[in-house]
Amino acid sequence: MFGNRGTGLGAVGKTYGFPRFREAVFEGRFPFGTVRLSDEREPLAVTITGWSPFVPGDADACSLPVAALEYRFTNRGDEPVDALFSFSSMNFMALGNPGAEGARVDRIEGGFKLVQEQREKEPHAAGAFAAFLTEPGTRVNAAWFRGGWWDPLTIAWKEIASGRSIDRPPHAEGGPSRGATLSLPFRLAPGEERTIRLHLAWYVPFSNLRAGSRSELPLTDDEAADPTNYYRPWYASVYRDIDEVIAMWKRDYDELKARSERLRDTLFGTTLPPEVVDAVTANLSILKSPTVLRQHDGKFWAWEGCNDSVGSCHGTCTHVWGYAQALPNLLPELERGVRETEFFVSQDERGHQTFRTPLPIRPPDHEFHAAADGQLGGIIRVYREWRISGDDAWLRTIWPKVRQSLDYCIETWDPDRVGALVEPHHNTYDIEFWGPDGMCGSIYLGALRAAVAMGEALGDDVEGYRQLADRAKAYLENELFERGRFIQKVRWEGLRAGDPTDRRNWTMVGQYSPEAEEILRKEGPKYQYGMGCLSDGVIGAWMAEVAGLGSILDREKVRSHLRSVFEHNFRTSLSRHENAQRPGFAQGDDAGLLLCSWPEGDQPSLHLVYADEVWTGIEYQVASHMFREGLVSEGLAVVRAARDRYDGRIRNPYNEYECGHWYARALASFALNFGLTGVRYDKVEKRLYVEPVIEGDFRTFVFADGGYGFAGVRGGEPYLEVVEGSIEVKEIVYRPRERVS
Repeated sequence: MFGNRGTGLGAVGKTYGFPRFREAVFEGRFPFGTVRLSDEREPLAVTITGWSPFVPGDADACSLPVAALEYRFTNRGDEPVDALFSFSSMNFMALGNPGAEGARVDRIEGGFKLVQEQREKEPHAAGAFAAFLTEPGTRVNAAWFRGGWWDPLTIAWKEIASGRSIDRPPHAEGGPSRGATLSLPFRLAPGEERTIRLHLAWYVPFSNLRAGSRSELPLTDDEAADPTNYYRPWYASVYRDIDEVIAMWKRDYDELKARSERLRDTLFGTTLPPEVVDAVTANLSILKSPTVLRQHDGKFWAWEGCNDSVGSCHGTCTHVWGYAQALPNLLPELERGVRETEFFVSQDERGHQTFRTPLPIRPPDHEFHAAADGQLGGIIRVYREWRISGDDAWLRTIWPKVRQSLDYCIETWDPDRVGALVEPHHNTYDIEFWGPDGMCGSIYLGALRAAVAMGEALGDDVEGYRQLADRAKAYLENELFERGRFIQKVRWEGLRAGDPTDRRNWTMVGQYSPEAEEILRKEGPKYQYGMGCLSDGVIGAWMAEVAGLGSILDREKVRSHLRSVFEHNFRTSLSRHENAQRPGFAQGDDAGLLLCSWPEGDQPSLHLVYADEVWTGIEYQVASHMFREGLVSEGLAVVRAARDRYDGRIRNPYNEYECGHWYARALASFALNFGLTGVRYDKVEKRLYVEPVIEGDFRTFVFADGGYGFAGVRGGEPYLEVVEGSIEVKEIVYRPRERVS
């Protein structure tokens, strides 16, 4: 705590110096978080539940600029207790200090508003935050004592500590208040309980947030003053001001809470192993974090993660968000919108697709490489969105762009149509693989199989894709399967791309120093994995399974690869592991799954970047795939290792980080449910698939476009129970899978 950022002057502005309860226990049940406070010195026990609306299938409800804190007070003593509830805040909305131009504090019914008015040529300066109760007797002090140093805080605290419930209008002259307090006195008899709901809302209609292509170029004064050149939140296109948000929050509070509670009870009403439930649900916090944005027209856009003050790696990055499986299941409308952005906005007439979309969403430049795993994976995801939505018209609209994209990929990376990505191809490891590899090659195969299935459904001629898919499968199984795993065959000579040292081929790899060139001549390009054991080295087979394409590769070879990954890359302790890169993800006695290893000792001198690190998004992807292939004990060990690292003692259980906090790849955890249960609803067929590796009866959740509920096996028979909405099921296909371990 102390010695961290912002504490060097004694932790100014923190609340560490106030009295508090001795005991605090936190419980997370997305989208609710509960803190239970107790102290033997106090007759009151307090439970605080914080939440913000999250309703599957209702993107608007999930995007509301509101939250709540519900305080439940219980008198455990033998005497009545007179208490005062209060909530205070400085005007953090002020642009600069609380006395800045246009900053003020207003009173509203049962609470206050912290306001910053718009300034000339600064539309992003405008905003408001509201805190209010709906209970009679609430009083509001909108006129804190004004003075220097800590005078306002000193007097505000003394008034609160005295038990006085003060009602004051805003200052009439002499400048605005630095903050405000709302208060509500109440009495509890012995054993009595009372809950007080604190409503929070905010409204910031414009921003100065801009990212992506040419965003680094300065805007003219007129352009800078135009809010359309920056991100604008969705809610600002629906509500005119914070007063409309407040009215909505008062009106819809009970319904939104009830629907959010139904989601919570469904997510936590399963019989899945606790570490799996923990991994699935804890990472849903990412969807409520600053990592994700929804712009004015309703389109979803996201960073990869968040740095301390700004987003990390812009553009709903296709090869990072390609691992994430929560959004397409919980909010399929938003995920379809991401596909539309990728294929209609971020793809040019050649079929080149940028893997980072600018913000606000607009056509990007196309000066950088396409990402093979992101662009090819997007084709698999179009198939997934079609099966989830059942919308043939949507598929028909996007299909020409899918063909254009796939044709570009073939011509760019497999120009001789051998069924392998031979030419250098950019990927999620921020480098290019030179020569065919199992990781991107399996995604290539999945994209071809998806294109065949979509094209056939639309009556299009896809015979060329089918033949190429057959060659891709044969190439993977016969040319890239060695030592019991899928590998990479490094190739850099005789390619159309030319020499890796050519400036045109520099990316994040950077230039080749004379020392690096010497290694190049002996071993090939930098940062390849070659004969290494790459944890997500057959990820395309997993993507295909999750999307509903089924098995696209020999399952015994896939299972062999996953066994090798567990044998060579999983560490029960990293205390003897050497990592010269970023050790903060896992270190010391932590257990974890390394990204890559070279068990036979033939590691390149400049091996794959990040290879010695541990990323939870990869762990969950691999564990889910292990489950599908019957390697249940191995998959559980990997999941358990990840959640043990994020148990709240050293790392935040609700913030799994990689290149930033709340990192999107960790949403691969949502597929752990499918991995174990094989529960998937296909709206095209109107079939519910139940293909578990769990033995015997079980209960889990299922989400569809239009409803959600429970599914599983009871008394040896599959079943579906709809909790909200509707799910039309013509047939339940029950096919248990063999559990190997």
